[in-house]
Amino acid sequence: MKFQKILRIAWEGLMLNKVRSFLTTLGVIIGVASVIVMMSISAGAEAAIAEQINSLGANLLIVSPMRGVPGAARTLLYEDALAISEQVIGISGVSAEQAPAPQTVKANGITLESIAIVGTTADFPAVRDYSVAEGVYFTEAENDRKLKVAVLGAGLAKDLFGEESPLGQSITVDSTKLTVIGVMQTKGVVADIDYDGRVYLPISVVFQKYMTTGSVMRADAVRTIYVKVESQEKIDSVTTQITSLLATRHDVDPAKPDFTIQTQQDIIATQEAATAAFRDLLAWVAGVSLVVGGIGIMNIMLVSVTERTREIGLRMALGARPNDVQTQFLLEAIILSLVGGLAGVLLGVGGSLLFGAFGEMRTALVPLSIPLAFGAAAAIGIFFGYYPATQAAILDPIVALRHE
Repeated sequence: MKFQKILRIAWEGLMLNKVRSFLTTLGVIIGVASVIVMMSISAGAEAAIAEQINSLGANLLIVSPMRGVPGAARTLLYEDALAISEQVIGISGVSAEQAPAPQTVKANGITLESIAIVGTTADFPAVRDYSVAEGVYFTEAENDRKLKVAVLGAGLAKDLFGEESPLGQSITVDSTKLTVIGVMQTKGVVADIDYDGRVYLPISVVFQKYMTTGSVMRADAVRTIYVKVESQEKIDSVTTQITSLLATRHDVDPAKPDFTIQTQQDIIATQEAATAAFRDLLAWVAGVSLVVGGIGIMNIMLVSVTERTREIGLRMALGARPNDVQTQFLLEAIILSLVGGLAGVLLGVGGSLLFGAFGEMRTALVPLSIPLAFGAAAAIGIFFGYYPATQAAILDPIVALRHE
């Protein structure tokens, strides 16, 4: 029997019960759509993380105390930042940062609790690619003189002063009165840090006012040193220089330092590894949906073979070969899978776009996910359709014609 004729018979067999055919494909539709949507969400999360980390600044090295090393959290000092700035070749800026416990901030008759206070140095805006929108940032001379000046995040400035300019106004952080000299540009939330809700102070003021009591750390200890490298090509050289310099200053083996140096690529790679594990988990869940859909197709096809036993016997009596019957039922299963796969692709692409447009999660459609999911649907149709098709092909025509 010609293939086109077998295909037509298979299609007509499916159309005899459209509702059941549609319900049979639901598992495949959901499975294919799930694969596309979940890969889209995962790719969107990876892109958002990379974008946020890159927004910290270009060609950035991040020096931090080594976690898990006894006493290491207290050994990264302000003098280390000064030494890096003076002795390391190939850098364009160094910014030390220290963040004491959140403080109460009062200004303009408004009191705000638990506001993040960040002590930085004058290079902070240049190193972190973070501009001042209004006024100025404090200078190194003002930092050295421990002047009580403050620069506000854009959101905090609006919360305290509304539309009024905060420049020249006074704020009180804990019990320390400071003069506002600048407002940073809007930056938003980066890696769970609200840059717009912080107060930036000279790090010397933070050491003097907020790190002297109730802390196990030295008053001049810093949490992080950010180093801006002149170019991407010099990152390895600068990393080696900083490692050697700090190991000497801390009197530790450079192979076992009490600090870590990370590049943005290191952080992105770490985040991507975590996201990849999450993506693999989602892919397995979606894969299970596809398998369940395939089992559904097999069950319905077995029922169909039973219901159409007399039809199969009659067709064989009229000259159809077992191979023709097997091909017919196998084609029915493949058609169900392909139609379900196509509908799943449309639903998955549409769902990804809707999630991106109206959901809180960022999505990025992965083109490879479409042929991957569609191919999986076709493979499932062949795999799970083979058994019922074979059962139909091995029926005895005489027994089949007597079937009630």
